[in-house]
Amino acid sequence: MLGASMENIKEKLMCEGFEGFVSVRDLKKNFESGGIPKVEGVYQILRLKDAEPQFLTKGTGGYHNDKEPNVSIDELRYNWIDAEPIVYIGKATELFKRIKQYMRFGSGKNVGHYGGRYIWQLADSDDLVVCWKCVEDSRRVEAAMIAEFKKNHNGKRPFANLQD
Repeated sequence: MLGASMENIKEKLMCEGFEGFVSVRDLKKNFESGGIPKVEGVYQILRLKDAEPQFLTKGTGGYHNDKEPNVSIDELRYNWIDAEPIVYIGKATELFKRIKQYMRFGSGKNVGHYGGRYIWQLADSDDLVVCWKCVEDSRRVEAAMIAEFKKNHNGKRPFANLQD
């Protein structure tokens, strides 16, 4: 059974203007059918499970500029926040293009989306859910979202956000 925060996250985010809620698995299968708009916006990656995560030593993420995408299991555990469905917050000048890069990176491709790479070391990364919101000034909105998250989590960023 999902915890209260898990049960309500989709409803809460929809009230905040987020849409989509498409699984990573479905996006990897047929990205074009995901309905992601070709406009500026912010997006979130959600893990809608209460179960403890299983971390992979070697994830599915690709390399970017020959950089190793994988980190130690200890690093992943350090960044993990129990019972928190939001695992990544991102921004995009074009949501369609940026999320597509993210999915391709998670499929092992060498593309320009190195941020958020920790999610690809989750054993259940295909079960994660992507939602998005069309906004102007996505950089400012993303920064505000991360700041709010940190305020509510004793200064910790979402699991896969490595910078503010």
